[in-house]
Amino acid sequence: MDGSGRLQTVTRATNPRYYALIEAFHELSGVPMVLNTSFNENEPVVCKPEEALDCFLRTKMDVLVMGEWVVERG
Repeated sequence: MDGSGRLQTVTRATNPRYYALIEAFHELSGVPMVLNTSFNENEPVVCKPEEALDCFLRTKMDVLVMGEWVVERG
């Protein structure tokens, strides 16, 4: 980690699903935000489902969520 951070905002209009996730997390925890990190360290940005699945299979990721799909390790 390099100690840096970047604030990103979302509105219900721009991304209703992600907004709903943050809203639900706020209701459960009292914290009105979520923290995320890079998907794949030292690699290009993931743009396709195949790239996300490839990264999932090569790393120690526990769960991969893409839209309606949830991939978990057996």
